[in-house]
Amino acid sequence: MIISAEDRRARACAELRRGAPIALIVGDSAALVAAAETLSDRILAAIRMAAELPEAAGAPTIAISQRRADALKARAYDGDLARIRLREDCGPAEIAAIVDPARAMEFPLLGPHTSLRDGDARPHRAAIKLCVRAQLLPAALVTPLATVAAAEKLALEEEIALVRLPENANEPEGSWREASHARVPIAAGADAILRVFRRVGWDSEHYALEIGAPSRDKPVLTRLHSACATGDIFGSLKCDCGPQLNRALRQISQEGAGVLLYLQQEGRGIGLANKMRAYALQDQGYDTVEANHRLGFGDDERMLNDGAALLRAMGFRQARLMTNNPAKVAALTAGGVDVVERIPVLTEETAENRSYLRVKAQKSGHIL
Repeated sequence: MIISAEDRRARACAELRRGAPIALIVGDSAALVAAAETLSDRILAAIRMAAELPEAAGAPTIAISQRRADALKARAYDGDLARIRLREDCGPAEIAAIVDPARAMEFPLLGPHTSLRDGDARPHRAAIKLCVRAQLLPAALVTPLATVAAAEKLALEEEIALVRLPENANEPEGSWREASHARVPIAAGADAILRVFRRVGWDSEHYALEIGAPSRDKPVLTRLHSACATGDIFGSLKCDCGPQLNRALRQISQEGAGVLLYLQQEGRGIGLANKMRAYALQDQGYDTVEANHRLGFGDDERMLNDGAALLRAMGFRQARLMTNNPAKVAALTAGGVDVVERIPVLTEETAENRSYLRVKAQKSGHIL
């Protein structure tokens, strides 16, 4: 059986989410990895024991992104990440306080943190990316192993997942395939069809709502919309997502045909749990971008190129894109869909979303 890098990455994310460690191989480098957020006393004890084995090549370290390192005033000698030395008296609760700002006051005297300067950071970098894709905090406990053979042996003896990733595979590359579709009459169009797409090798899904009968030979009126449970479902006043969604549906309905792509990338790709962590930080005075950074995430963790893949799978090669975000135009263009027109989707500014919209314009480049 040929297992693709996408299959391996998906399995790794699933294992890390449930709190299990993995034996991670990146190129010719190997390590024992566990997600910091789901770490238990039992797993931490097992990792400490593994670090004493002849197969180990060093002590466990906490791998955090450069953004989180900046918040902790820790040195990020590897540029995009920091490898923090794990103290012997540091348990899961203390580790949680290091990686999660909401837990920081539980152990206010944990610092200063000592960062490693030398050694191979490839497994640490891959571990952080896996945590992000698993919608966990971008932090992992990493114990370097001496050889690839050592990782294979450990995985076999301890019955844990062995995950091999190529060094150059930064993002999932599995193709999107339509799983099912059916007519779903909605207020914006009685002849709407909802198509469910799944990424091959992953459990992730995106949705495409096709209204009317848009021609595949002409630019299709399109809205690329990222899921926002708080705004789209619960009517949150903190953002403009719900109003943008409704306006886009009305405009497609008025023109008689178009596609709304609904990408399951909540909170700019960090997931609802982390989005709520960011909201809590916003209540402390941080803006949306600053809150993401304090959690260790980048400005935007979404894979907007998924939108182009879905349009191509549906037979579209040109689009009239409803968006205020130039990054979406660039993503579709790079993905092989020609954006012939950008149509603004402007909504009402309120006291509750004014700060959010200002940050969108000033820091995220939205045209408002």
